[in-house]
Amino acid sequence: MRLWDKGTEVDDLILDFTVGDDHILDLRLVKYDCLASMAHARMLHKIKVLTQEETEQLVESLTIIKELAEKGEFPITKEQEDCHTAIEAFLTDKLGEAGKKIHLGRSRNDQVLTALRLYEKEQLDNLRASFGELRQALAGRIDRYGHIPIPGYTHMRKAMPSSIGMWLGSFTAALNDDSTLLKAVFKLVDRSPLGTAAGFGVPVFELDREMTAELMGFASVLANPHYAQLSRGKIEMTILSLLSAVMFDLNRLASDLLLFSMDEFGYIDLPERLCTGSSIMPQKKNPDVLELVRGKYHIVCGEESKVRSLVSNLTSGYQRDLQLMKGPLFRAFDTTAGCLEIMTLVLSGIEVDEDRCRSAMTDELFATEKVYQLVKEGMPFRDAYRQVAKMAKMRSDR
Repeated sequence: MRLWDKGTEVDDLILDFTVGDDHILDLRLVKYDCLASMAHARMLHKIKVLTQEETEQLVESLTIIKELAEKGEFPITKEQEDCHTAIEAFLTDKLGEAGKKIHLGRSRNDQVLTALRLYEKEQLDNLRASFGELRQALAGRIDRYGHIPIPGYTHMRKAMPSSIGMWLGSFTAALNDDSTLLKAVFKLVDRSPLGTAAGFGVPVFELDREMTAELMGFASVLANPHYAQLSRGKIEMTILSLLSAVMFDLNRLASDLLLFSMDEFGYIDLPERLCTGSSIMPQKKNPDVLELVRGKYHIVCGEESKVRSLVSNLTSGYQRDLQLMKGPLFRAFDTTAGCLEIMTLVLSGIEVDEDRCRSAMTDELFATEKVYQLVKEGMPFRDAYRQVAKMAKMRSDR
């Protein structure tokens, strides 16, 4: 059974093409659609569409579906197209008339929007927790090694003195910015679209949208039903922009760790348990994990680019193009979560070679300090700058 089936024949190739991989992707949305359907059922009881017995039966059956889905035992067939149809079919088979009533006041449009937003909220909460774990890992390394000096670099050349604390602390500051972005994104997501139906509201029945929003844990409702559809894609672009920003920071950190753990630098040591080897060179200790984190930043950027391209030039209202956003969104969340977990593990395991760090603190790093010392003694800055530069050149020419 398809929710839009009116008894007419549609070519099998068209059906196969339009479903795509939605029946597979939607497996991760079953839980959230059940939660939304429970809230919707309770609201329908309040407005006297469902009896108390029907409501209890629906909530109990939806709980069963949710538990089956969490165990990977609630399949969605290609013929069913999506989780919404599979859930309604289960309810109708099990409960009869009560199952047929559950769709009143909804469209698949606001169903998928609601399920996605519940999924996005949970993923953003998980991301917030991962930020905390990475922040703790950074703090642990800073507490242990923060006092150790290292060269600071510009243009891949030694520039001025830095320290392990200043270097790793910059990534803590980056995480703080990412946390600020996450709060703003979460606020945008935390509005219920349930009850907006196909984007034009629901005639005849006075749905209590505030009730369902509260039951699902949303802060508020999306007041304009047309905007509920218009926001689809915009919200996902905002989320993906956040994930790209997080991955940008992890990319930079991975690149630094790769550089500083090279034998030629030796500031950082990566334990054997965090590295892989070579099939031909027995001496190799390869930092593949960092290279993959570095590369996966571009994967997430690619998923963001897909969504930005998909939703551009669309007119207002639902368009089937929007179905294609699920895959990029899910993959970007999965990739970012995996990289945060890996980088937390890596940071918790790295060690700093204090002797190598201190031996790298060569004289040229203190050139700017010498300039300022001369200025403090009364010399104009530009004269001091040129004098120190001249002395540095004389030393390098020897």
